[in-house]
Amino acid sequence: MSVPKDLLDIMACPKCKGDVKEQCMFITCTKCGLAYPVLDNSIPDMLIDDAVPLERAKKAGFKHPIKI
Repeated sequence: MSVPKDLLDIMACPKCKGDVKEQCMFITCTKCGLAYPVLDNSIPDMLIDDAVPLERAKKAGFKHPIKI
């Protein structure tokens, strides 16, 4: 399941206010490179404390973020 496009269009990174896009099971910031997990029910977890660097998410193969 993915995050609805109309929701993505109004979202911004909570840390730097940059634009975001969806990649696998993450919402990623195009400016600061943080990856925010998307929960099983298509709800993005946009808490800064739950975000991981995009490179870390890529190295983990974009596996479920809770297990990274």
